[in-house]
Amino acid sequence: MADIAMIGDKDSVLIGRAAGLDVYFETDGAAAGRLIDRLAKENTRIIFVTEPVFEAAAETVNKYKSRPFPAIIPVPDSKGATGAAMRNVRANVEKAIGADILF
Repeated sequence: MADIAMIGDKDSVLIGRAAGLDVYFETDGAAAGRLIDRLAKENTRIIFVTEPVFEAAAETVNKYKSRPFPAIIPVPDSKGATGAAMRNVRANVEKAIGADILF
């Protein structure tokens, strides 16, 4: 178990393996949610999740939003960005500051 993991389709997460991350090939939202729970129990600190999986596992992701660890970070997949990562950043900034200062 590494401190940093990456979850998503094979083409998207192989770059993580090259960077020394633990990578998990998973695209099903329910299965990814169970994997996130398992990684959290194993004290994984940062979990990068491709945007489609991030959205599909939203219920599990939301469970960890108020916790310091693991930090669950959406990243574009091999097909490109869907905007989920930017929406997540925007929501967090608005929550922290009380106003949308990015747009």
